[in-house]
Amino acid sequence: MGRAAAMTGTTPGFLRALGDQGLITPLRSEGGHRRYSRYQLRIAMRARDLVDQGTPIDAACRIIILEDQLEEALRINEQLRRPQHDQEPAADT
Repeated sequence: MGRAAAMTGTTPGFLRALGDQGLITPLRSEGGHRRYSRYQLRIAMRARDLVDQGTPIDAACRIIILEDQLEEALRINEQLRRPQHDQEPAADT
């Protein structure tokens, strides 16, 4: 956890708080150490930026969750708008 905190410019307590808020859930090693993915570290850095700008940590976590949900919805919307090349139009009978 100390290494992850150093990589993100935060403290172990900040990373624990992000976990308490449900923003990130690190995997655990056999020895019980937290293991963060690169994606989780990027999320932690985004949260740190928001908190550094004066956003309360709970609000920062909610903002990030909503940003992720919006990004996913936009991705799905784009997929649905693409023409379906492999589907034949139904024949009129």
